[in-house]
Amino acid sequence: MLNTLIIGASGYTGAELAKMVHLHPHLHLAGLYVSAQSLDANKPISELHGQLKGIIDLPLQPLVDVAAVVESADIVLLATAHEVSHDLAPAFLAAGCQVFDLSGAFRVQGDSFYSDYYGFEHQHTHWLEQAVYGLAEWNSDAIKNAQLVAVPGCYPTASQLALKPLLEAGLIDKAQWPVINAVSGVSGAGRKATLTNSFCEVSLQAYGIFNHRHQPEIASHLDCEVIFTPHLGNFKRGILATITAKLLPGVGEEQVAAAMAKAYQHQDEPNAVRLLGGQAASIQNVVNTCFCDIGWLLQDQHIILTSAIDNLLKGASSQAIQCINIRNEFPALTALV
Repeated sequence: MLNTLIIGASGYTGAELAKMVHLHPHLHLAGLYVSAQSLDANKPISELHGQLKGIIDLPLQPLVDVAAVVESADIVLLATAHEVSHDLAPAFLAAGCQVFDLSGAFRVQGDSFYSDYYGFEHQHTHWLEQAVYGLAEWNSDAIKNAQLVAVPGCYPTASQLALKPLLEAGLIDKAQWPVINAVSGVSGAGRKATLTNSFCEVSLQAYGIFNHRHQPEIASHLDCEVIFTPHLGNFKRGILATITAKLLPGVGEEQVAAAMAKAYQHQDEPNAVRLLGGQAASIQNVVNTCFCDIGWLLQDQHIILTSAIDNLLKGASSQAIQCINIRNEFPALTALV
C-alpha cells in the first residue's frame, strides 16, 4: 500500500480525491491537510462533506511542519492554490515522493506565462522542466516515469481530448483557429462562497474573454492557436465544450472517425473517453463519472465537436487518480469505475 496524502483536502476536489483514495486497493489514505490558517483545520472532513460521514471521518490536519509530513508519504496530491503548490511541491519532490499537482503551477513552460497569467514569477524551473503534463490518454508513456505530474485544467481537458486526435492526424486547417466555447458549473470556482458563485447571482455568462489562463495552456499543449471563451452556467458541476474547426479539403466523416478510434479505442488500454460519433455530448451523462464523452458532426469543410466532462472528476480528481494508476502500473481506471 502506498501512503497517500491530500493537501488542500477541504474543497470539492479534495473530497472527491479522498473518496477515490479510500476506495483504491493499492493506496492508503495517510492524511488530509489544510493550511495552518484554515477555519476548517481539525474538523473531520465528513463535517464539511456530509456524503463522507461514516466512510471517511479523518480530521483535516493543519499543515504546519512540511518536513515532518514528508516522512509519512509515498504519494502527495496537491489540491491547493497555484502559488501554494509552487512552494510545496519541491519539498515533497526532494524527499522522493510522487507529486500529482492539480493546480496550474507546473503545467506550462514559457518565459512569461506565470507572471502574465498567474501573477507570480516561477522559482522552480528545474521542476517545471521535469513536470509531465497529465493528460492521461495522451501522455501515458511519460507519466509512467514521472515524479511530478501536472494534472491539466478542467477546460483544457475537455477541449484537448476532442481536438487532439484530429490535429495529430493532420485533419484540421490550422490557419483558421478552432473556436472553443465551454460552459462550466459553479463548482469550478471552488467551495469558498463569493457573490460571483452565489446561486441567486449566477447567470449564464461569458468571462475571461481573450485573456483566460487556460487559453495558452490549451494552445501550448495542442501546438495550435485557439480562440477559447469560458462561460459560467447556473448548475453545480460539469463542463460542455462546443468546438468549431475547419477541416482540410477532402477530409470527411470516415477520416474523422478513424482518427478518433485510433486515439481512444484500444482494447488493451482502457481509458476514460467514450466516443459518440454523430450524437452530441451531454453533461447529464458524465456527471459523477470519470468519463469524457465526445461527439461530432460535419458539414462541408467544418466540424463541430462536443465534449462533456465532470469538472471535479475528469477535469481534476479522477484524472489525477488515473495518472497515479498509470505511474504505478495499476489498471488505469482502478477506483474510478
